[in-house]
Amino acid sequence: MNSSWQEKYKCIGFETHGKVLQARFSRSEQLNAVNAQLHTEMSWLFRDITDSSGCNAVVLTGEGKAFSAGGDVNWFSRITPEEVDTLFLEARRIIIDMLEVPQPIIAAVNGPAVGLGATLALFSDITYMGRSAIIADTHVLAGIAAGDGGAAIWPALVGMHRAKEYLLTGQKVNAETAREIGLVNHVVDDDALLDSAMAMASKLASGAQMAIRATKASLNKSLRDTVNLNLDTSLAMEKACFFSAEHRACIDRFLKR
Repeated sequence: MNSSWQEKYKCIGFETHGKVLQARFSRSEQLNAVNAQLHTEMSWLFRDITDSSGCNAVVLTGEGKAFSAGGDVNWFSRITPEEVDTLFLEARRIIIDMLEVPQPIIAAVNGPAVGLGATLALFSDITYMGRSAIIADTHVLAGIAAGDGGAAIWPALVGMHRAKEYLLTGQKVNAETAREIGLVNHVVDDDALLDSAMAMASKLASGAQMAIRATKASLNKSLRDTVNLNLDTSLAMEKACFFSAEHRACIDRFLKR
C-alpha cells in the first residue's frame, strides 16, 4: 500500500498484513452506504490495487455492521444531472477495473451487502459471508434498473431464471441460501468471518503468483466478455430511470419513513 493512500482515501480504510491488503468501506454510521465520495474512491480503488507491487491478495470488507447497504438515499435525493453523468462514468470504471485486478480479491461480507455492495461482493474472486449477513440487489425497489454489474454477475453465478427472480423483485438472500444457490463460497460464524477470509488471502498471497494471476485472468475472460456485452446497456437503462417519477416516488417514500 502506498503511504499516500491514507491521505487520498477518506471513506475506505486500509491495513496491510504481510502481502495481504485489507480494504474496508468506512462509513460505518451509515452502514457503509455509498455516497459521492465513497463512489469516487471505489472508482480509484481497483486500479490502485493493480498498481500496488507489494500486494499479493486483497480482503474487501466493511467497517462495523455492514458490508455496504447500497446507495445513500440522501445523496440520491439531491443529485444533479451533472453528478449523475459522473456517477455512471465511475460505475463503469469500478466494474471494469475490478475485473482487471490481477491479485485475488476475497470478500468478507460482514452484514448487508446491497445494490453496488452486492455487486462488489459477487465480483470478488472468493466470497465469505457471516452467518447473519444478507445480500440483495434492490435497485428495482428504488425505481431504477439493476445496472451497475448485477445484470452480469447474478446470472453468471446462479443462472438466468434465478437471477431474474432476485433482480426483478429485489428479494434479500440470507447467507445459507446464498451458499446453497452458488452466490457465495463460504458461510462462517460472524466472529470467524474476517479470520477466515484473511486465512484464504494469506494462502493465496504465499502461492505461486504468476500461476495464480494467470489462472484468474483466464477464468475472468468469459466474465469480461459478458460485462463488455451488457454493462453499457444496463448502465444506460439505470441512468434513464434516475429522473423518473417512479424513482422520485421511491426516494420520497424512503425519506418519509
